[in-house]
Amino acid sequence: MHTQTTTKYCCPLSLRPWRWERLSHGQKKEGDKLNEGDLLAEIETDKATMGFETPEEGYLAKILIQAGTKDVPIGKLVCIIVESESEVEAFKDYKDDGSSAVVAAKPSPAPATPAPTPSPPPPPTPTFTSPVVASAPASTSRVYASPLAKKIATEKGLNLESIKIGSGLFGSIKVQDLSKATAEVVSSAAATLAKGAVYVDKQVSNIRGVIAKRLLQSKQTIPHYYLSVDVNIDEVARLRTKMNTLLEKQGVKLSFNDFVIKAVALASKKVPEANSYWMDSVIREFHSVDVSVAVSTDKGLITPIVFEADKKGLVEISSDVKRLAAKAREGKLTPQEFQGGTISVSNLGMFGVKNFSAIINPPQACILAVGSVQKRIIPDKTSPTGKAADFLAVTLSCDHRVVDGAVGAQWLSAFRALLEQPETMLL
Repeated sequence: MHTQTTTKYCCPLSLRPWRWERLSHGQKKEGDKLNEGDLLAEIETDKATMGFETPEEGYLAKILIQAGTKDVPIGKLVCIIVESESEVEAFKDYKDDGSSAVVAAKPSPAPATPAPTPSPPPPPTPTFTSPVVASAPASTSRVYASPLAKKIATEKGLNLESIKIGSGLFGSIKVQDLSKATAEVVSSAAATLAKGAVYVDKQVSNIRGVIAKRLLQSKQTIPHYYLSVDVNIDEVARLRTKMNTLLEKQGVKLSFNDFVIKAVALASKKVPEANSYWMDSVIREFHSVDVSVAVSTDKGLITPIVFEADKKGLVEISSDVKRLAAKAREGKLTPQEFQGGTISVSNLGMFGVKNFSAIINPPQACILAVGSVQKRIIPDKTSPTGKAADFLAVTLSCDHRVVDGAVGAQWLSAFRALLEQPETMLL
């Protein structure tokens, strides 16, 4: 009799460095049909409660961790997903033995001619073995990868263990991650040359992983171009001092960034092409301006939104920015407060950075990078030696699919005019 083996998918549960505290299953039960994205379970950790979605289509053959189980160890096998309904029965009595993956033998069709035996043989019993990955060193750690990724890795002799975190659910390895395997092996070999090197490996946090993927996607898919100007902010400084004196009794103190955000909003109303999304088949141009303001936190960069900044006064913008920045650093922002936005501002001037170019926050079309204030001598009719003036270096990053160079230049011109004549922002 011929036996054919089929690899069954084991759901990856790698949430390092979070600790699982409780697992509760959704509406799915053993034998149910699964579609990609179905909610399979909810995972309660010491940080949050999140949904565990089905990574691919198939059938839920076995649930190995029951609902309500507490303190589930990292990497514990929770369930098995198989490709066809006929394979479910093979895992009815399966128990997790800690192997790195599951392979089940499928009984072959009955032979046409009965075997000359006195009694029929017992039904074939499924066998469970670990797959062998070519050229991979022996390891006790479990490698989570899709069946197709495992197949290609075996054919190409790639070491899946060299990929620390994949792009799939909870870090599982997908086909597009295989390009990292060879590079990881090469970099590891190079690292052995640095004898005595002292270093520490820091686990990639959830938010850092999301930031990394979005920024990589932005640089790889958006045709960036950059326009820079220097803005004389002497008039802004005078107006700011005057307004802060008037608002002192109210406990309000306006910052230069508040004026920048207001100018960004009004410039976007004057040049609405910059206040748009690239939507593949259409360019969506927004009527109101929602300014995303980059805020640095301990967990990474986040961009809370000043909604309808074009309609708000400087005092309200200042209040919004302070409130949102505080919530961002405390990790208390709601998704509605940071998802969306129509144009972004990133200000590194407070760190002494003279100028820089920012990466566009997709699907937005523009982001303004604001540097520090620099003093410069400019011509003056009343003095042969000139006079000192404060200038702000700004760089606009544009998506060339949405904003042509001339349009980007028009936006920067409008922005500079607003800051150099700040009274016009109060009209």
